[in-house]
Amino acid sequence: LLGKPNAKELMGILAVSGLAQNFAALRSLVTTGIQKGHMKMHLFNILNQLGANEEEKKLISAAMQGKTLSYSDISLELEKLRKQK
Repeated sequence: LLGKPNAKELMGILAVSGLAQNFAALRSLVTTGIQKGHMKMHLFNILNQLGANEEEKKLISAAMQGKTLSYSDISLELEKLRKQK
């Protein structure tokens, strides 16, 4: 794939690869990318721990959109939802 590069060429290829990876990580950090996906994962992990069903997960996910997520806030939101039923 690389066509048997010499040491200097390989060093350049690795440097460019590292810079591209760093750029992608920085781009994700300054946009909603990593954090949004990470927090959504936490939301669903917490909902699973609390025994939420699929409908509850959808409703809580929509209700928590744009809010700071914490175990206690998610738990309270689920409790409120269950009391409404």
